[in-house]
Amino acid sequence: MKLLMIIVESSHKEELEVLINRNDIVGYTEIPEVRGAGESGIRMGSAAFPKTSSIIFTIVAASKLKPLVDDIKTYCGETCAKKMKMVVWGVEELM
Repeated sequence: MKLLMIIVESSHKEELEVLINRNDIVGYTEIPEVRGAGESGIRMGSAAFPKTSSIIFTIVAASKLKPLVDDIKTYCGETCAKKMKMVVWGVEELM
């Protein structure tokens, strides 16, 4: 099993939800508005820096990870790829 964390500009989170469902991923957890700064800019949800990011977590079978990540990369292309990061962890035990 793998844990996939996707950090994406909040304006693109609905697109990711569609891709997750399209790849037969049963469940995910979303943190809809997170604030911070990084390579893609400052996201504070304020008047000066109005954008925010969202974080989506999902645990998938290792065999489903690559098709999901490939689908996300293909769909997003240049549009959201520069404003998205994906991190994968191994899941040793699921309780």
